[in-house]
Amino acid sequence: MKPLAAIVAVSEMKPGRYPQYDGMEMYRQVLGQFLSEWKLRPQDIQGLLSAPVGMAATEVDVFAHEKLSEELGIQPTFSEAINAGGGTYALMLIRAALAIGQGLCDSVLCLGAGRFPNVGSGISELMSKLISHPQFEYPYGTYIPPIFALAAVRHMHEFGTTREQLAQVAVSQREWSLLHPDALMAPQGPLSVDQVLSSRPIAYPFNLFDCSVPSEGGSAVLVTSPENAKRFHSQPCYLLGYGEKHTHASISQATSLTTLGSHDTSARAYRMAGLTPKDMDFAQLYDSFSINPIIYAEDLGFCRKGEGGRFFEGGRTGPGGEFPVNTYGGLMSFGHVGDASGQTMIVEAARQLMGDAGQRQLPGARTGIVHCYGGMMSEHATLILSNQS
Repeated sequence: MKPLAAIVAVSEMKPGRYPQYDGMEMYRQVLGQFLSEWKLRPQDIQGLLSAPVGMAATEVDVFAHEKLSEELGIQPTFSEAINAGGGTYALMLIRAALAIGQGLCDSVLCLGAGRFPNVGSGISELMSKLISHPQFEYPYGTYIPPIFALAAVRHMHEFGTTREQLAQVAVSQREWSLLHPDALMAPQGPLSVDQVLSSRPIAYPFNLFDCSVPSEGGSAVLVTSPENAKRFHSQPCYLLGYGEKHTHASISQATSLTTLGSHDTSARAYRMAGLTPKDMDFAQLYDSFSINPIIYAEDLGFCRKGEGGRFFEGGRTGPGGEFPVNTYGGLMSFGHVGDASGQTMIVEAARQLMGDAGQRQLPGARTGIVHCYGGMMSEHATLILSNQS
């Protein structure tokens, strides 16, 4: 399989809280850090993709990509704003590859910046309105995380998944975060199953440590043609396959809570790349809550349906385990930087394959898979990445 595109430069802000920056300034901070780490010329950025900025419907600016291009002093031949929640940045990579393949440009800079509003700002009600069917859901209180707790309870009912197995997801990802110098939860030290189970209840079966950690941050990924890749990096990260699917808007319209669009997107990505789950050396799986990686491990073919809980038992996916998952700590321990978290997973996969992952570098890693979702487990995208061209 000929590579479709290549990631050749990545940069990422440390997750945290940045109350001094609005949405556009967050983007400027991301760009400033990226350009300080990678010496590029204006002509090296021919396309630019970003997400809209702003946290409330009345504040959203859909022209961020135009303003950023202007500030960079470039006139892209391919540029737009994309929003699909946590799936946004995998979709950016797919669209960058399509644009490069069709000759619209030779390189695309994908930018993400995520912010979380302060508690008590009315964001919960706003989010509920955005994610809910106005007639059949919103009047009954459709909130996050209870929507995701529905999927967890259903998985427990259908397959006997236990709260201990959910907790093991959090424990393994905390172990990975201890190897990342910027991970938000690393200073808290290791986590045990008992600590997860005894933490503050949030929405059954989730306790506090079953949930991702709200934070702010951002990242940048430069995508270019495979032929041009080694001009930027001696070991590029190549895109071999991808899949995309949009299944529903309201959670009440999902056909299943335990088999998601990830089943089809991963099948398409494997087929495009000519590879199978057995060829993967690691996985980065979007983990807003502890149930998500369990479902995705099943849908992506790493275990049979219903065995996802057992797949995470015994530290199998943690450091030293046989199949690494979320090698940077995931949203649950690295930090959930708003919708831009989808790009943190791409950054980590690229660093592993480019040999730039530092203390957590996986020896001999050649091929990995990334799965992101947006909305209420609605918008799915799978990427297969490799350092083999």
